[in-house]
Amino acid sequence: MIKARIPAHNPRANLNSYEETCSRFKWEDIEKEFSWFGKDRMNIVTESIDRWADDPARCDHPALIFQKHKAVLAYTYKELQTKSCQWANLLTQYGFTAGDRLIILLPPCPEIFFAMSACARMGVIFCPVFSTSSFYELEIRLGTTSPRGVLTHPDLVEKISHEFAGQIDYIFLTQGPAPGLFANEMLIEGRPEKMSSAYPALQLPADAPLYLIFTSGSTRPPKGVIHTHSEMTGMLASARWALDLTPESILWTDADPAWVTGTVYGAFAPWLCGVTSFIQGDHFSAANWYWTLEKHKINVWYTTPKIIRDLMESGDDLPSRYDLSAVRHIACVGAPLVPDLFYWAAKNFKCAPHDNWWMTETGVICIANFPSIDIKPGAMGKPLPGITAAIIDESGHPLPPLTLGELAIKAPWPGLMFGLWQDQERFRRYFKNDIWFVTGDIALQDEEGYFYHQGRNDDLLKAGGDKIIGPFEIEQILCMHPSVYEAAVISKGTEPGKGVSYLKAFVTLKKGYIQSSRLNYEIKAFLKGNLAPDIIVREIVFLDKLPKTRSGKLLRRILRAQELGLPGGDAMNMQD
Repeated sequence: MIKARIPAHNPRANLNSYEETCSRFKWEDIEKEFSWFGKDRMNIVTESIDRWADDPARCDHPALIFQKHKAVLAYTYKELQTKSCQWANLLTQYGFTAGDRLIILLPPCPEIFFAMSACARMGVIFCPVFSTSSFYELEIRLGTTSPRGVLTHPDLVEKISHEFAGQIDYIFLTQGPAPGLFANEMLIEGRPEKMSSAYPALQLPADAPLYLIFTSGSTRPPKGVIHTHSEMTGMLASARWALDLTPESILWTDADPAWVTGTVYGAFAPWLCGVTSFIQGDHFSAANWYWTLEKHKINVWYTTPKIIRDLMESGDDLPSRYDLSAVRHIACVGAPLVPDLFYWAAKNFKCAPHDNWWMTETGVICIANFPSIDIKPGAMGKPLPGITAAIIDESGHPLPPLTLGELAIKAPWPGLMFGLWQDQERFRRYFKNDIWFVTGDIALQDEEGYFYHQGRNDDLLKAGGDKIIGPFEIEQILCMHPSVYEAAVISKGTEPGKGVSYLKAFVTLKKGYIQSSRLNYEIKAFLKGNLAPDIIVREIVFLDKLPKTRSGKLLRRILRAQELGLPGGDAMNMQD
């Protein structure tokens, strides 16, 4: 744990008094802002797109800006409402009704957002899938959800096997020419624009599913996580407080819509706040990312440590060529924001990045470094008002500060998943003592209430005596060596007769360093000199690249599986 403190970035942010707000806050305070307050039926589109489209003072404000190959498409709230209604009428024409499923298999494009909002409007459950998904990954999702339709592109339709294509009523193609692979292919290019622009949002029960999204977790099979319309309360509060959205904000969430971050904070959360969501359709390059921040005057940027690391690798000279002065708030998610990334971004953007934590299953940001509180580099932050988080032991009892344990959140809250698709038994295993939602993440909490991520439950390492440690501390020390770029530490099991973990480290090197036995020895000696005597790393192996998710989260399970000759689990979220 690093003892440094960075003074609060913006004491006058939306959440301007954290302690006071937490002491008096009730979720009902947010619910009162919605038209459904006091009623038992709702629709997230009514409270987001339609609310602002029907407001004469806000209807012409940009809701969605999309850019690809320097071409820019912009849609006001009124125009987005029209698109949403037209797409809903199109789906209705093909027989879609509330409860049906629509798989969205597309790279980032406006059609994803038109389809998502149309589905929400009519009660259809949408399921976004990465366009880079493998045949196996797609078949798991098609076989599990039994969708009525798939929205895709001619370049991607061949990923759908004949076996599954025959079970789908409609395969919608966003543009032509249609490849003609299947009899149920429907070219819909230009057709939504011919539909009626009127389609009142269907008012649904609070627990009506909004979207279904898959997360691989650490074991097979993949989990289909169900989220509902009622989660709009948590979406609005978290976007307002953790992202500090104001009426003139332009939010860029540089996440694929198939990742829960892209669905929640690329679409519905900013729309609930009535602000502009910017979407980048191009692949990452450092110059393009800087150009985008400058060109579109992005003032709130929600990104990942992986993106910041990639920008850092491109050098310190590049950001100085762009005007980044519009950026007033940076938030990060997906992996721990380690101190070297934090300080680099703070220096080059003149704006300290604010780490936060949540999961696909939690639905919304649950722990964050808020603009109005001091930042402790390496900390995930403090719980969102209305969220109670704790570090618990195996029996579900809260542990004292500075004690390693499992991160848990008191259930329920508006954002918590409603269930797992066709697997309620697995869903029940998330809860302990009917009180805590257990995350599987290992963390600790300091005396001031800041939480620090230390790895996953199955990443725990056993040192001397009964000492249990997480791998993160060892990895951070490894990264302090001048040659080490990134590191991952795993246990290969318990050493016979010693009762301690056999620890093995994997490292990648910074540019300019060459793998050698001498360097390996030097890193071992450095590590030994900076670790407690009862923590011994037996092996260090050089790798060209560490296995990670698309967001940059380290997949230690892949390394453990390789060491033990076991399957690594579903690699849906791996970068490659």
